[in-house]
Amino acid sequence: MLEIIPVTALKDNYIWVVKNKITSDSLIVDPSEHEPVLKLIEFEKLNPRAILITHHHWDHVGGIVGIREKFNIPVYTPKKERVEGGTNPVGEGDTIFVSELDMEIQILDVPGHTSGAVAYYTRNMVFSGDTLFAAGCGRLFEGTAEQMYASLSKIKNLPAQTLLFCGHEYTVANLKFAATVENGNDMIKERLAEAIKKREGMQPTLPTTLETENQTNPFLRCNEKSVIDSASNYAGRSLDNPVDVFATIRDWKDSF
Repeated sequence: MLEIIPVTALKDNYIWVVKNKITSDSLIVDPSEHEPVLKLIEFEKLNPRAILITHHHWDHVGGIVGIREKFNIPVYTPKKERVEGGTNPVGEGDTIFVSELDMEIQILDVPGHTSGAVAYYTRNMVFSGDTLFAAGCGRLFEGTAEQMYASLSKIKNLPAQTLLFCGHEYTVANLKFAATVENGNDMIKERLAEAIKKREGMQPTLPTTLETENQTNPFLRCNEKSVIDSASNYAGRSLDNPVDVFATIRDWKDSF
């Protein structure tokens, strides 16, 4: 059986540690820092087997070198990005098998936030880095709106009960924006109240499910009339292309 442990780091990052509860074998996703990971390894008596990296930004890779000084384990990184400490570049169509956790991990290319970002999909879980957030998505630092929309659509079309593990605790802010875009969506309002309560109790709002995201995340709802109308109103013109709707609400969110 697996346990997913959220390790808080920096200001609002999550480092995800996947643990085999029987053997304590583990893998680490996007270690922004090494100290909190090494402390967890010592406390839980973990046996690290691999590191998965979704993209090259410093706040997702900063702990690689420090961890590998203690544990000589493979570091899987996007083929199209350079990451210090990376050992095994991967991309769409590749599969990683971590035998100690009985995990077969599929790689998805998800450019948009960065030019070569990847997501890792396995056993009804997806680790999306900064591509898809709870109720939001990443900024377009290197990619285009077309790329990001395609990447989000790829994740959106995974099974509805897939658990989403993303890289930051942005849920409350994202839901406040989502409520502005879809003021009539009661599920967003309910989810926002629940997220605020969790954060007041210092609890993570993650993981969420893709089913929940498809009902409340405006960036996955660019074909919905309520989102189209809201984006068109913001843009001051009629929008009928979902990529244009996406680009408009992404621009809106950047200035929200």
